[in-house]
Amino acid sequence: MSKKVNVGLVQLSCSSNVKDNFDKNVKGIREAAAKGAQIICLQELFGSLYFCDVEDYDNFKLAEAIPGPATDAFQALAKELGVVIIASLFEKRAEGLYHNTTAVIDADGSYLGKYRKMHIPDDPGYYEKFYFTPGDLGYKVFKTKFATVGVLICWDQWYPEAARITSLMGADILFYPTAIGWADHQTEEVNTDQYNAWQTIQRSHSVANGTPVVSVNRTGIEAGMQFWGGSFVSNAQGRLLYQAPHLTEEIHVQEIDMSQTDYYRTHWPFLRDRRIDSYAPIQKRFIDGD
Repeated sequence: MSKKVNVGLVQLSCSSNVKDNFDKNVKGIREAAAKGAQIICLQELFGSLYFCDVEDYDNFKLAEAIPGPATDAFQALAKELGVVIIASLFEKRAEGLYHNTTAVIDADGSYLGKYRKMHIPDDPGYYEKFYFTPGDLGYKVFKTKFATVGVLICWDQWYPEAARITSLMGADILFYPTAIGWADHQTEEVNTDQYNAWQTIQRSHSVANGTPVVSVNRTGIEAGMQFWGGSFVSNAQGRLLYQAPHLTEEIHVQEIDMSQTDYYRTHWPFLRDRRIDSYAPIQKRFIDGD
């Protein structure tokens, strides 16, 4: 059985028109499928502008049930095209209870389930704690037609523990739908440092786990923020296979050889040499004797 898979990255800008955003992403999925993509990942919260730049109760109206209208539409589209779709949505779980959630649809149109973002930021321009309850489903993998995919979301990117656990659960590829950018008052040096840190930490997850990483970020200017695009794919040893431009939309399909995981894990046996008996302190907030 072939261990190669074609992944599609849909990097787009967004507007305030929810229907236009949805239609634009459907078009992006179709374009990626036409280029040979088998697993297609959309950026974080693709259905709207990145509303977490402000704390506004009206923005809760953007949320929907999962499964719901969006997943229904994606199920029909996935079945038609024979592709897996990874779609980041604003989930309304119950009255007054919301999550930042990604749904996974298999190539036969079946709904495989969802992952709820575990790490929720609260920083200037990223007031996500106002909107999102931290995920309570734990880390997740989804056995699709083409690969077992692990899904994490944006702020999860900075936590090696999340990548490690998801990899240990059997993920062939780690996918990160993302929305992050540069504030318009920052210097070019700061902008470069921030992007490099973002990409480096994710490529390090590939190195540490022998697992390819696919990170899909939005582009475009929204409310004083230049979302930096720069979506990328790294192989199972962290080598950069593809990087999208920063300031333009891009639909890209990248072949990933999943057989490299066994090769790199054999030659760089980090999993073999893990001292799991010594890791209990990681469960502490800070190791200061209290």
